[in-house]
Amino acid sequence: MRSVSALVALCALCSVSSAQLTPDRIYYGVDRAMPMMVSVPSGTVGDARIDIFPAGVKEPAMTAPVTAGGVNLAALFPDIWQKKSAVLMYAQLVVGDKKIGAPVVLQPLTDAMPAQLDQTGRPRFAPKRGAVSGLRAYVEKYAVMETSLGNITFRYRPDQAPNTCWNSMQLISGGFYTDMIFHRIIGAQGGREGFMAQGGDPTGTGAGGPGYCIDLEDSKLPHDFGVLSMARSGDPNSNGSQFFVCFSRSGTSFLDGSYCAFAQAVSGAETIKALENVETVQSPGGESSKPVNPPKLISAKLIDAAPYGEGPAPVSPPASPASPR
Repeated sequence: MRSVSALVALCALCSVSSAQLTPDRIYYGVDRAMPMMVSVPSGTVGDARIDIFPAGVKEPAMTAPVTAGGVNLAALFPDIWQKKSAVLMYAQLVVGDKKIGAPVVLQPLTDAMPAQLDQTGRPRFAPKRGAVSGLRAYVEKYAVMETSLGNITFRYRPDQAPNTCWNSMQLISGGFYTDMIFHRIIGAQGGREGFMAQGGDPTGTGAGGPGYCIDLEDSKLPHDFGVLSMARSGDPNSNGSQFFVCFSRSGTSFLDGSYCAFAQAVSGAETIKALENVETVQSPGGESSKPVNPPKLISAKLIDAAPYGEGPAPVSPPASPASPR
């Protein structure tokens, strides 16, 4: 029932994608104007406004009336530049009592030093340095992965890993994730719950990437069933294009704080379970992780997200079939 409800909710997004708040560009330098376009669907009843929500907060911190057409977000909300907060926010168009379209993500641009390994081999993160230099603004998206076992839709968590989310969206927009295999899968073994399915390498060997690396971000999103996280080498700042989909909390909790979790599945629980159940053989490392018939990541695309605070919840593992009596 959860997957059907999620599908209905996701399909409903297509009908509102043309009616929302849309930035004129992606980057706005500090203390500059922030031109955006307001599109209000015909027949909508009520006054239009924009609400600003700090990430994870249910009630808006700021609100301002608007009309259809061009607006300057910085003039509507002077606190954006006066306070120069480093907290990620969402700008949501509302008409009457109805939220319209996907929100605009407002990511503060701040610098941080790369993560370093401490004496125990775990990443150590330095505090972010410097003032907010501007905002990255974009319409919030979901990522839809089409696999040979079914589709999985992920909600990004830019509040936890903004640069990792942006990197993933850029790779998807450029068609990077096309015709690849899941080259490493570790399901339930030896009484332990399932671990993960790894993909995102064009070579299918586990050694390939996009031709660059991004720094590890200090995500607080727990690794759990359906969570999408970045794969890397021993260097904490070797994240690129390889990712893994988690199969269980108990099997992946030890990764918290060491690997960057950046999205949660909101549909496709059965597909994730099918990935977990793929037959594998022993790899050179000694674990059973090499798929006999590797499932494929056929393609990936971005779709508009649900309005802020709405949309399907993260998936839970599908119920196991009842044992015969």
